[in-house]
This record gives sequence, structure tokens and C-alpha cells, in this order.
Amino acid sequence: MKIITISREFGSGGRELGKRISDVLGCDYYDSEIIAAVAKQSGLDAAYVATALGEHGWKQYPITFRNTLGSASYLQSSKVNLLLQQRRVLEEIAKLGKDCVIVGRNADTILREYEPFRVFVCADMETKLRRCRERAPEGENLTDKELMRQIKHIDKLRAQTREILSGEEWGQRDAYHLTVNTTDWEMKELAAAVAGFAEHWFGRKK
Repeated sequence: MKIITISREFGSGGRELGKRISDVLGCDYYDSEIIAAVAKQSGLDAAYVATALGEHGWKQYPITFRNTLGSASYLQSSKVNLLLQQRRVLEEIAKLGKDCVIVGRNADTILREYEPFRVFVCADMETKLRRCRERAPEGENLTDKELMRQIKHIDKLRAQTREILSGEEWGQRDAYHLTVNTTDWEMKELAAAVAGFAEHWFGRKK
């Protein structure tokens, strides 16, 4: 089984890259499907689950949270319950034993025992701003300053969550097998290159 995990800066194109890699390799792809599974299993609205898991108030929890993930004292928080449910969904995906690409959700650290190929996707700020503008909902007209603030805020939340779960610094170079800068790349071409690199990496493990 080959699992590729995609961690990414907001606006860097990690989601698109992950989908294209799965298309190149002909394997399963998981992104919003994880949120849908968590929502179904918890009986909650998918939009609520996406917001809760994407906007953690982690500062209220001690940094030792990662070492006491199953502690009853923390399960009183609905957000922590959702995070635990998300972890179970990821583990269920891995137990299927099928090749797949998983975007976000800290899958690289949660599924570490499965030895995934871990990718971190980044881009310069101009590229991220352009991508956010191109994919903005109709009627949303944020200024560059507002978009930049949003990008930094979301990335800060991702960094906090990773620290809580693993004690690792988000984007830490030695935590990933490959760091990909999407700036000035055509995504289709880049996906083929990353897919080839991943296949070579898995081949060396045999």
C-alpha cells in the first residue's frame, strides 16, 4: 500500500496538486471526503464539522494534549471529539490497504506507522494571493491585505494543530520527504513530476 500525504500552505495549490497526483497514479483521493465521513459518523452538519476542525481554539489546551489524546477530561470538548473522530476516519482509510493521496488533516503524522510519502506544498505570497482571488466565492472582494491576513491566520491555525498533535513544527523540513514550491509551475506538469518522485521513493523501499 502506498499513501501520499499532502500538507500545504493556504493558497499554495496543495489540494489541486494532490488531486492531480492521484489522477496520474490512478489511486484514491481523500480531502473533503474525510469531513463528510466525520460528519456522517458524528451526526453533525458537514459545514459545522469543517469549521470546527479548521478553526481550533487550541490555545485553551496544554501542549501535552498530544500525549493524552484519549483523556476523558478532554473529551468534553466537541472539537476534540471531532478531532478524535477524524483520526479514526484516517485510520479506517489506511486499513483499507489501498493506494491513496490524502490532503491535509495531519495525516502524515497520524498515519506515521504506515510510512506515507510526506509532501509539504508552499508558494510565494503573490502566487497564493492570485490563487485565492481566482477561487474566491462570487461576490467576495477582499483586498490583498485582507487576503494576506486570512492566509496567515489559517496557516497559524494549522501550525498550532500540528504542534498539539505531534510536537513538530509545521513546515519543518525534516518532517517531510519532499517540499514543493508551486510558484511558477504549471500544476499538471508539477503533479507528474511529484508522482514520479513518489513512485521512485516507494520503489526504493521494496
